[in-house]
Amino acid sequence: MKTAPLLALLIPALLCAQADSPPKKQPPTSHPPGFQTLAIGDPAPDFQLVGIDEEKHNLADYASSPLLMVAFISNHCPTSQAVEGRLKQLVKDYKPKGLSLIAINPNDPAALRPDELGYSKYNDSFPEMKRHAKEQDFNFPYLFDGETQATAKAYGCLATPHVFLFDQERKLRYQGRLDDSRYADPATVTSHDARNAIDALLAGKPVPVEVTKPHGCSTKWIEKRPAVAADQEKWEKGEVHVELIDAAGVAALRKNDTKKVRLFNVWATWCGPCVEEFPELVATARKFGLRDFEFISISINEPSELQEVKDFLEKHNAIVPDKIKPTLKAEGRNGNAYIYNPPKDSPNTDALIQALDPEWPGPIPHTLVVAPGGAVIYRHNEEVNGDELRAKILEAMGRFYVPEK
Repeated sequence: MKTAPLLALLIPALLCAQADSPPKKQPPTSHPPGFQTLAIGDPAPDFQLVGIDEEKHNLADYASSPLLMVAFISNHCPTSQAVEGRLKQLVKDYKPKGLSLIAINPNDPAALRPDELGYSKYNDSFPEMKRHAKEQDFNFPYLFDGETQATAKAYGCLATPHVFLFDQERKLRYQGRLDDSRYADPATVTSHDARNAIDALLAGKPVPVEVTKPHGCSTKWIEKRPAVAADQEKWEKGEVHVELIDAAGVAALRKNDTKKVRLFNVWATWCGPCVEEFPELVATARKFGLRDFEFISISINEPSELQEVKDFLEKHNAIVPDKIKPTLKAEGRNGNAYIYNPPKDSPNTDALIQALDPEWPGPIPHTLVVAPGGAVIYRHNEEVNGDELRAKILEAMGRFYVPEK
């Protein structure tokens, strides 16, 4: 067969066709199908999303505004929560000058691990968006895109927060970070990138810096669900190490000469309220699993019942999060699960009460949360309310990153 002449004619033609066709932008493999990157000058993609007002919102609803900012934010992300105050201030300062700001939550709630919620009272679901926005007194629409994430893909949302600023013709003029600080204190901002872009457009001037890199929590795509399931499976297969501890050992832990918040719970396998509340304690440990936090359980079962205690703790997945394993090792500890071993001449809980919490009236379950240095954050005798417990801990630990002093 004589194919060489044919190939000689086809190859130059193919090369010309490739040269005439602009290369298509291929998103990184970490992005889901349909993800695109908006370039400066691109038109704003339309959307049809429900807001916390239960109304449908689309691009045309804001057609009369000279400027439109689309800000992707979330409930759970500490950086996103930190900029909420500055977004509200932006609306106060620029709404009279013609800026409309809408916020969109791009995240799939099922693509978040429990320990990714350690800075937030709420998850990223639509009902919790309503609660969060009400508590924080949002003065802008807050829309939910987590069901399909079509809008986040169309805009190229990389993280929360990630902002996009459009002119009167709805052409993109700025995209990236709101500013250069991940902290809540406005005094920590040294580069007001989005605000500078708004000022420039209102003055009819070119935007000084058109593109910056957003910083915050990565968008939680639906495709992440298998990874969340794998993390859950790992957690459920974890092993618990149980040791005996005396009053002196409890007193040393109670002193809390660490940077961690410590949650102590005294319980027993034969105590009905203890068993009933235990899942809430484990949920609390998981929620704060990426923070400086540890859950220390102290059983008053007989020391001879160590295997029964271990079986119960493993059944309820009371394992040590990876985050604090190095700190336990540094302290010379193997785990966070103990059985109280009273003195032979005083087989009661008197010494334990004095070592842990003299204000403990005696019955179990008893729960105590202490800050670094030992100050009491929360104490409760009998069964705890999990939401109340986690709210008190979050209040003490904070919703934002805090600059190191």
